[in-house]
Amino acid sequence: MLKLHRIHGGLRLDGHKAESLQRGLQQASLPERLFLPLRQHIGDPDKPVVKVGDRVLQGQVIAAGSSPICAAVHAPTSGKISAIESHRVAHPSGQPDTCIVIDVDGEDQALEPDIIDPDSLAPEALIERIRGAGIVGLGGAAFPTSPKLLRGKAHGIETLIVNGVECEPYITCDDTLMRYRAAEVVRGSGYLQQILSPRTTYICIEDNKPEAIAAMKQALVQHPLPDTEIVSIPTIYPSGGEKQLIQILTGKEVPHGQLAFDIGFLSQNVGTCAAITQAFEKGRPLISRVVTLTGDNITQPGNWEVRLGTPISHLIELAGGYRHEAGQLVMGGSMMGFALSGSDVPIVKGSNCILVMREETIPKATGYHDECIRCGKCTEVCPARLLPQQLYWHARAQAYERTQEFHLFD
Repeated sequence: MLKLHRIHGGLRLDGHKAESLQRGLQQASLPERLFLPLRQHIGDPDKPVVKVGDRVLQGQVIAAGSSPICAAVHAPTSGKISAIESHRVAHPSGQPDTCIVIDVDGEDQALEPDIIDPDSLAPEALIERIRGAGIVGLGGAAFPTSPKLLRGKAHGIETLIVNGVECEPYITCDDTLMRYRAAEVVRGSGYLQQILSPRTTYICIEDNKPEAIAAMKQALVQHPLPDTEIVSIPTIYPSGGEKQLIQILTGKEVPHGQLAFDIGFLSQNVGTCAAITQAFEKGRPLISRVVTLTGDNITQPGNWEVRLGTPISHLIELAGGYRHEAGQLVMGGSMMGFALSGSDVPIVKGSNCILVMREETIPKATGYHDECIRCGKCTEVCPARLLPQQLYWHARAQAYERTQEFHLFD
């Protein structure tokens, strides 16, 4: 058994997980229109490769870019391009962005899939397949997967981490994915091993997910991988953060100014692994993802596999609507999520969770916060061993050089 290490601080939070785990993995129906933002990833935005009036098929590229840090956008279903225009999107600023609008024809006609034999291709060719499928990190960060793998391979990876920890409250999309599609996650982990040739692979799952752990162990028996261990991680926030997870597994810390690659680690979310399996075995690009819809103002919380571009309002209808008056919508969990500008915002590649909360739970008033009284509790729980109270006071005084003296960028 691997000996685990402790991180400094952390928080034990109410999980609010059970509410969305009662109904299994549900398939969301198609809405009448899909809204596909050109920017669904960290990096440069894509440019449309279709025009208004074109008919597109499921899996067809509709936007792409030439930058190394980008990920193509594909049509999630068949239909007609009715507009390329500004529309509200999932962004903390609340500002609209350019979207390709597809009027869904209901036929769900797909391109002929380009299925490959992964064993016959070199690692570079497999990475190119991942790039062509538009795959990004599905844990929420949405960093394009292909450049991450290229950089990791160039550095040399000793340890591959498959991250199913999902420590953020409310979010259960990864838990659900591992329960119902564990084999896809395991096989995707194997494809990453083919690409990176790591010495060790750890599939990490928080210990509050016993059903997911059992399903993944069974899948690993059915699809054995070399030098691979499923590791149960203590339930504490933020144990799922890449740097914290490396420290828990090995006791090593990523040095200041460096990344995980620099010390031989690469991590990928379990959803990303499943997306790689779909791309290799079914020729299916990233056109859908599992999304948690939950909170104290939704009638039937649950997890749905949702086509990208689906308006959140469509999901809310599938979940029985609001329990009370329409309140606050948050994309992501209660710790790292951000408020949305409306329910017409579409699901994108990074949409792991939509929180539907009452106004009493998350007031609309912005800018309010309790005053810092220098109690020091933030320092006690900070996993990076920072002094948040000092950072706060210097930031409030706009003394930004001083914030860097207190290691703001750590």
